[in-house]
Amino acid sequence: MESKKTHINQLIERCKKGDSNAQMQIYNGYYKAMYNTAYRILKDEFEAEDIMQEAFLTAFTKLNSFKGEVAFGAWLKKIVVNKSLTQLKKNNRYDEVKMEVIPNYEIEETEIDYNTLNVQQVIESLNELKENYRVVLTLNLIEGYDYEEISQILNYTNENVRTTISRAKKKLKQVLLANTNKTEIYGR
Repeated sequence: MESKKTHINQLIERCKKGDSNAQMQIYNGYYKAMYNTAYRILKDEFEAEDIMQEAFLTAFTKLNSFKGEVAFGAWLKKIVVNKSLTQLKKNNRYDEVKMEVIPNYEIEETEIDYNTLNVQQVIESLNELKENYRVVLTLNLIEGYDYEEISQILNYTNENVRTTISRAKKKLKQVLLANTNKTEIYGR
């Protein structure tokens, strides 16, 4: 692990000097993960590709601002996330958080057999959520950001992020239950 970090740091130093081979090596090492991050937020292949490319251009032009306080991949991912969220706002697909009332009674009483769920079912159910729920859950559960980081990224209060994530999880559970019931009824 340490040798990989050393190798990345050497590549970064070469990139700062304008070495295009080093840039290509960094690109090849990170592009799939960055594309996946952008795609999970934007849900559009072409936009995700564009955002990923823009993020790399931004990273290479702002490489001198990379202080090494976090891993290079984390720094690059933050650029991708910010650019993806900006693109969502440009598309008018992402509005301010609108609180949605979710009845608790049907969620609390019904249990999901998590052992029978597969990743594809969860992702499909996640994609059925409204935009702000999908984004906060993607940032939290898939990308691994904590509440404070999400509040900084989205410019929300910590309380708003906690409430939104809690409600989004409840809604995701409802969607999973509904989809599981459909599967049982129709035998998909």
